[in-house]
Amino acid sequence: MNYLIYFFIFLLGASIGSFLNVLIDRLPQEKKITGRSVCDECGHQLSWHDLIPIFSFFLLKGHCRYCRKKISFQYPLVEILTGLMFIFVFLTYVKNIQEISIWQNWLVILSLWGIFSCFIVIFFSDVKYHLISDYILWALFGFSFFLKFSYHSTEILKQFQIDIFSSLIVAFPIWLIYFLSKEKAMGLGDVYLAAILGFLLGWQKGFLALYISFVLGGITGFFLILFGRKKLKSKIAFGPFLVVGAFLMLFFGEGILQWVMRIYGL
Repeated sequence: MNYLIYFFIFLLGASIGSFLNVLIDRLPQEKKITGRSVCDECGHQLSWHDLIPIFSFFLLKGHCRYCRKKISFQYPLVEILTGLMFIFVFLTYVKNIQEISIWQNWLVILSLWGIFSCFIVIFFSDVKYHLISDYILWALFGFSFFLKFSYHSTEILKQFQIDIFSSLIVAFPIWLIYFLSKEKAMGLGDVYLAAILGFLLGWQKGFLALYISFVLGGITGFFLILFGRKKLKSKIAFGPFLVVGAFLMLFFGEGILQWVMRIYGL
C-alpha cells in the first residue's frame, strides 16, 4: 500500500515537473505560460500524447514526432527530479503513514513541495538564460512564509520580524558584491534570492548556505576554466549554487551547523 502511495506522489511530482519546464522556458523570455506547448525546433503544436511526463520522451526516443529533431533532456530530467523530490519530502516529514491527517504536517509538506518546485525553476532557468523570474521569487517567498507559519502559527508576528532581519543580513554580502561589481559579478535576482533564503533559513543557516554556494561556485568555475568551457571573465550563474546551498541547509542544516560550531569551538 505504501509503495502505491509513493508511486502516485512521484506521478504528481512528475506532472508538476512538466509544468515547471514551461515556467523554466517561458518566464525568462517573458512569454505567456498559458497556451498549448509546441516543439522548440519546428514550432508544431504538440498533442496530448506527446506531453505525458517522462514516458513521452522515451517513447519518442528523445526526438520530436514531427521534425525528428532532438528534444532537450532537460524535460524528462526536471520531471524525474521533481517526482523524486516530492517523495523525498514526503518520506522526510511523514514518518508514519497515519500521520498524514495532521494538518500541520501537510502544510509543511505542501510548502516544501512548493519551495523545491521554485528551486528547480530557478536552477534551470538561471543556468539556461542567466535570469531568475520575479514571479518565481515571489512564489518562493510565499511558500517560505507558509512553511514558517506551519511551525510558528501562534507567534507568527514575532517570528516574521526575526526572519526579516535574517533576510536583510544574509542578503547584504550578495548586494555588496552586486553593487561594487556594478552587476557584473552578481545579478539583482541573486540578491533577492539570498534575501528569501535568509528569511527561510535564518541568519546562521543562511550564511552557511552562502558559504557552501561560494565554495561550490569557485570549484565549478575552476574546472570549467581548466577544461576550456569558460574563460576567466565569463559569467557563471550563481543562482544554482544558492539553490544547492539552501537545499543542504534546509534538510541537513542542524548537523552541518553543529559540525561547524565544533570546528570553531563555539
